[in-house]
Amino acid sequence: MVVSDLAPVDRTAVARETGELSADQVLETLRAIGEETRLRIVAVLRRGELTVTDLTEILGQSQPRVSRHLRVLVDAGLVTKQREGTWAFFRIVDRGPRAALIEGVLASIDADDAPLVDDTTRLADVRERRAAAASEYFEQLAPIWDEERSLHASPATVEAAIVDAVGARPLGRILDVGTGTGRMLQLLADRAERAVGLDTSHSMLAVARANLERLELRNVELRQGDVYRPPLDRGTFDLVVVHQVLHYLDDPQRALVEAGRLVAPGGRLLVVDFAPHHHDFLRNAAHRRLGFDHDQLRHWLDEAGLDCSRIVDVDPPGTNPDGLTVTVWLATDRTTSRDDA
Repeated sequence: MVVSDLAPVDRTAVARETGELSADQVLETLRAIGEETRLRIVAVLRRGELTVTDLTEILGQSQPRVSRHLRVLVDAGLVTKQREGTWAFFRIVDRGPRAALIEGVLASIDADDAPLVDDTTRLADVRERRAAAASEYFEQLAPIWDEERSLHASPATVEAAIVDAVGARPLGRILDVGTGTGRMLQLLADRAERAVGLDTSHSMLAVARANLERLELRNVELRQGDVYRPPLDRGTFDLVVVHQVLHYLDDPQRALVEAGRLVAPGGRLLVVDFAPHHHDFLRNAAHRRLGFDHDQLRHWLDEAGLDCSRIVDVDPPGTNPDGLTVTVWLATDRTTSRDDA
């Protein structure tokens, strides 16, 4: 493993959302959850995002009825809705005074309350079926990925280099662009205030969702979107990760520019991809580019307004001359950080 530190790595502290609700807002929140079905919806969404179909099955109620109650919760600012193709996923708000109020209400409910226990059991059944479907899809891709992985260092070795590159401090708000199976979220989310996984593939998001649900990570959300037009606010993430994505793209530089725009002032962008290689057979696995050299990525990062601060080459196992080197680039946004503004 070869490490090149090019400049000090800066970090920006992240302040949690603060504020208080007015008396009217408290009453509005309590009215929104002060109905049996809506309280059950909030309780089950506390365990992770779900579709209307999921909630219909869990609650044993009709789709129009569940949709009507969801609309009330969304309008009250207690639940958010995210489109994923023809699907819509709902999740409970997890930050701010409304989230704290909901948490207090749910914490006061008897853990053995029969309807909520039944809902939790049916939720487990829904997740089990989703995980089985995701596993079936993933198994179709496994042979190709196994052949690719045999040429480079083990995932554990690469992930150790990633963890070392980002450092030991809290990561604030992170975004994983092209999240795939959600592995980077699994690796980093426990040190994040909020973690978002973005992918264009509904099938891959299903795999990621199943993986994340098994770990019960509640600070993670998944979004469907194009890496060239990410449906996210600019300058809002303290760490943006682009892990083994660029070699699949027709225009990787454009994707890096878009990823860079999502980095908060003083935040960081982490890129992980292959060094240049000659394994043309990987084009059969949808690889558009056969790796990237140090200078090429540094130039693209510079064009995106980022200063490359560290480069790590993770060598392939043994002395295999045909092995793949995995490179980790870490770059910092060069604009003024929020703490310095």
